[in-house]
Amino acid sequence: MIEILDRIWWIGIKDWSIRRFHGFEMSTHRGTTYNSYIIKDEKTVLVDTVWDVYADKFMNMLEEDVGISAIDMIVINHIEPDHGGSLGRLMEMRPELPIYCTKNGAEIIRRHFHKDWDFHIVATGDKINVGKYNLVFVEMQMIHWPDSMMTYVDGASLVLSNDAFGQHYAPVSLFNDEVDACELYQEALKYYANILSPFTPLIMKKIDQVKALGLPIKMIAPSHGVIWRRDPIQIIDKYYEWANTYSEDFTAVIYDTMYNSTKAMAEAIAKGMEAEGVKCKLFNCATTDQSDLLLEIFKAKGIVMGCCTVNNTVLRSIAGLLDEIKGHKFRGKAGAAFGSYGWSGEAGKIIAQDLNKAGFDVAQQPLQFRYRPSDEELGQCISFGSEFAARIHAMSGANTSR
Repeated sequence: MIEILDRIWWIGIKDWSIRRFHGFEMSTHRGTTYNSYIIKDEKTVLVDTVWDVYADKFMNMLEEDVGISAIDMIVINHIEPDHGGSLGRLMEMRPELPIYCTKNGAEIIRRHFHKDWDFHIVATGDKINVGKYNLVFVEMQMIHWPDSMMTYVDGASLVLSNDAFGQHYAPVSLFNDEVDACELYQEALKYYANILSPFTPLIMKKIDQVKALGLPIKMIAPSHGVIWRRDPIQIIDKYYEWANTYSEDFTAVIYDTMYNSTKAMAEAIAKGMEAEGVKCKLFNCATTDQSDLLLEIFKAKGIVMGCCTVNNTVLRSIAGLLDEIKGHKFRGKAGAAFGSYGWSGEAGKIIAQDLNKAGFDVAQQPLQFRYRPSDEELGQCISFGSEFAARIHAMSGANTSR
């Protein structure tokens, strides 16, 4: 255990080796942590647990450092297995322990463990005294599960935020002032883009609600990654920035190709944009980590996506990415489509339609050529890129004038 504030301890797992999360959906190049917390006040409170893969190790740690018989109550901010998976093992040993959670939390816990334990339902503003400290609960529904909440430790000015403000990052230290700030923010933004971006409107409202409560915040302790000890408000400000139609100064050209015809078009389109002063990043969708690619799309002002037509549709990497993009609900971005084909040519239309359904501003007609593009056709690709660059400049000007 590591003491983070007076009478409050981190008791968790650093998972250095994990490289995929949520099954195989998200890459975790720098590992992750499963952060659980113990409050040793007049009452001993366990806040969250760890992934059940580590249940044996966690139970041994609890017994050695706390004493399982000494725990008086459990707070479950969120029951997803990477946070609440070890709850079942603990309750086998202490089935009478009261569990404090939201109404949705109790329902989901029952569905996970098929047990009807001693649930105490809490809502925003509810407060429990545990001695020196009061626990104040704030519901965070759909950030990012229906049961999500945060626990504020009044008297310590500590926010136990669960998934909010976290990162999939196994650091050398638990605290933000003792790690590489660039690595930290890379992982914090990737976490937001891949996990929380679908809930952006809710996040802005919830941040406003938390600010309105006027709670002093000395530290923010999430359930993955580092604890925000130095200037913890910085990550709240960043979330507000990321939730407010965030973009950086570049466009992403994304393609999949079989015999490099679509790749040649992508490079020519990028050349056209760069000639107009718009910076570009090119990505082969089939060979780029999809979690990293979703982060780049989240950051980009717009994307131009291309693919060859196979079996009257797009290649599987593009099809999967389009589905991901629709689910993530990225906002305020321009989009365009292109591709090569042999005899049917549906890919460009499919991409344009799906980008439009995903909320991208798709103004240009898809650009497509049969087989290998000629020099003249590559010139049209350059012009296509120039036209897209003009749209990016127009969007940037509109955002500046607001």
